[in-house]
Order: sequence, then structure tokens, then C-alpha cells
Amino acid sequence: MEEKPYKFIRDGNCKVSRVIRIGTRKSQLARIQTDSVVDKLKELYPDVGLEIVAMSTIGDKILDTALSKIGEKSLFTKELENALERNEVDLVVHSLKDLPTTLPPGFTVGAVLKRENPHDAVVLHPKNMGKTLETLPENSVIGTSSLRRAAQLKKNFPHLEFKDIRGNLNTRLKKLDEKDDFAAIILAAAGLRRMGWENRISQILGPEDCMYAVGQGALAVEVRARDADILEMVSVLHHPDTVLRCIAERAFLRRLEGGCSVPVAVNTEVKDSQLYLTGAVYSLDGSDSLKETMQTSVAAADTAVEEVDELVQRVGVTANNISGESQDKAERLGVDLADLLLSKGAKEILTVARQSNDAR
Repeated sequence: MEEKPYKFIRDGNCKVSRVIRIGTRKSQLARIQTDSVVDKLKELYPDVGLEIVAMSTIGDKILDTALSKIGEKSLFTKELENALERNEVDLVVHSLKDLPTTLPPGFTVGAVLKRENPHDAVVLHPKNMGKTLETLPENSVIGTSSLRRAAQLKKNFPHLEFKDIRGNLNTRLKKLDEKDDFAAIILAAAGLRRMGWENRISQILGPEDCMYAVGQGALAVEVRARDADILEMVSVLHHPDTVLRCIAERAFLRRLEGGCSVPVAVNTEVKDSQLYLTGAVYSLDGSDSLKETMQTSVAAADTAVEEVDELVQRVGVTANNISGESQDKAERLGVDLADLLLSKGAKEILTVARQSNDAR
């Protein structure tokens, strides 16, 4: 194997001279996700030493408040980025949906891995087995801490009630199963699948019922932008279609200035070199909404890939092994769709949603 991808990690005799430390949250799901990335890196670079460093984040510690009320954009990422900045770790594995669309200076997403199913899933209380959201009794209580999920589902299933539920996946499932507070809870299908709990999925919500969060289902590897060797090493993990979809989604969200505290949802698809992006904004109760779809060709005329250059970032992502032209088109699509919604009154809907959430 050629030494190029990790030339600075080796000493003069081409022996690996340092261990790559990988930061992760302590939750079971975060560890499973990080292990999957480590396994891929071990396969690609069998002689590089890899060590996992687990830590807790603000989002893991504050469990009695809805995420949208905490108001901190980097709830699940800040401590990991601090460790990256202090050189305590060399790269960090995140759920891409937890990463703000603008990263702190000096950091970049060096890899976006192939996306797991990005849709949301319904997990029913054991006593409701066989039912769907549609067939649950009137006033059944559904647990979700996501304003995005609640807004869409209130609009589409007005007979149901929605309440916040916090905690990691294990905690939320326990709250569902051991008490009678919730008829069902809504979780990301990707997390359930990664945990090996597919058997708990009663219903996958398609885009007509509930569009997903920006970046949902994709894993991201964040690195120090100046670490050319690490950047090049992890760049082989990029999945081109996922990168283009997520760049469009992140550009859409950034242009809207959205975050955890407003209901913004997306749906993307790459088909026959066309990238389709559907984006929507909602009031908290879902009664007011705007939704549009746009598409662009992501076929690239330029076959040359960019040299590793940490300055070439698109919404926090560096993907020098994917056509720059295609990435630019994806980013432009996100911006254009956001501008279309803004021209139709999206800002007003989101401002009211933000104020209403603050007042709750």
C-alpha cells in the first residue's frame, strides 16, 4: 500500500509513528457508530494504530429540557471539538445532523459516510402493536423532542397529542415500555437499525407524512482543517451521493438560518445525475407551512479532483475527491430553494416558530 494517504503519520522508515485518536460521545449508539468508522479505517489502513476516546457532551448531561429550549447549536459536539482543538484527539465521529451548518474556524468535515435510511420511525408501546399513527385512538400521546417531527405530525395526524421525551435511545425506549405515558415515540430509523433494534420499528414515515432532518442518517468525521494527512486519510470514506445530498440540505438550512429551535425538514434524492431537494418550514403546530422542490444536474464536466485544500469547504464539508463542480451545484440548489421559500414568507413562519418556542 502506498504511503501517501498518511505520509505525516509515518517516520522516516515508513513505520507508523503515532496513534490516531478518535473522539466520540459515550452513548451506546455513538460508540456503535464510531466503531463502524474505526472498522472501515482499519480495513483501509491496517498498520495505523487507532484509539477511541469517549466523552460526555452538554446534550448528554442536560436531560430534563427539550433540545430546542436549550438554544445551544453545538449541544452534542462542543466538548468533542474542544478535544480536537487541544490535540487530545485527531478526529471525531458525529451524527451529521448534530453538526451546525457553520463549523468553528479550523475544523472541517473530512468524510461523510454512506447514508443509512434517513427517515423517521414509529415505535409503538407494546399494547398498541399492529396499529399505525393513523389508527391510534384519539388523543394518544406521541413522544418526540423534535419540533420538526411534531409540527409535521400535528398537521398530518390532528387526532394525536405530542409531548417532549428526552434521553438517549435506550432511555427513551425504556420510558415508552415501562410506563403508560406514551402510545408511541418517534425516532430516527438509522439509530434503531445501527443498534440492531429494527424489530421495534412499527412504521417508517415516508416524506408525505414526515420529512427528515438535515443530514439525518449520515455519519460525519470532523478533523482539524490544517491536518492534511488526516484529511486525506479519512477522505476515502466519503460517499459521493450522500455528500452531494447533505451539502444541498446543509446549504438550505444555513440560508434559512434554521437550527434545533425551528421546524425545518428536507427530502433529497440523486437519480440519473439529477439531485432533487424538497425543503419545508413549519409553524410549531404545523398549521402554517411552505414546501417546494427543486432539482439540478450534478453531472460533472470537470474530471479533475481538487488538491487537498482545507480552504475549499462547502457548508463545513471538505470533499476534495468529489467533483468541485458537482458540489457547487448541490450547494447552489440548497441556497436557491431556501431563497424561494424566503420569497414566499418562510422567514416570518420561522420567526414566529422561534418566538413561540421561546415562550413555551
